Amino acid sequence: MAGVTDWSELVLDVAEDVPPGRATTYGLVSEAARARTGQGSARSVGAVMAREGGSVAWWRVVRADGSLPSHLAARAAEHYAAEGTPLRPGGAVDLTRALWDPVEELHA
Repeated sequence: MAGVTDWSELVLDVAEDVPPGRATTYGLVSEAARARTGQGSARSVGAVMAREGGSVAWWRVVRADGSLPSHLAARAAEHYAAEGTPLRPGGAVDLTRALWDPVEELHA
């Protein structure tokens, strides 16, 4: 991918590790990446996902409230249905049931 940095590769690697039917947050991806590199933020994860996330299961990385930007919601809903991802009324991921924590995975 043109323009991919080590940071963005790490973000995409973490996103790719999220199991089907589960989700994580931009913040948790940032924490996992920061544990390895000492850099990054939830916003920078969002920027990487917006720019380069089309090659990974982007719908599995959501905001802290379980939602995605509204322009992605319909496309994500198809993936959530296919994977059996627990949702809240309104379509956001139910993170109480679906959360996958990449930081915990680092220590497993």
